[in-house]
Amino acid sequence: QVQLAESGGGLVQSGGSLRLSCAASGSTFSLYDMAWYRQAPGKEREFVAGIRWNTGNIRYGYSAKDRFTISRDGAETTIFLQMNSLQTEDTATYYCEAETKYDEESWGQGTQVTVSS
Repeated sequence: QVQLAESGGGLVQSGGSLRLSCAASGSTFSLYDMAWYRQAPGKEREFVAGIRWNTGNIRYGYSAKDRFTISRDGAETTIFLQMNSLQTEDTATYYCEAETKYDEESWGQGTQVTVSS
């Protein structure tokens, strides 16, 4: 099993930036993919960005393109989400998700991002 711990959320004004971190621990040798999702009140959880651990291939959800950047620190098994030009509609709880080679899935506790106008 992989345990995840997110950090970096907070309150920011529209147009501002935040950087989220997600540190993985436990069975990190079996990591296959890590990703960011978000969920706003009353809405379904939405894919934001993901990174394939062995190849480094990156993919983005529609809302993240051109504003958000996912990256990783392989040595520390940590991923980041740099979010620029934040808008009020980006307000949500952001979750880190990990999948292992054995089809195990883990979720972090979430970190709140609030963008004020």
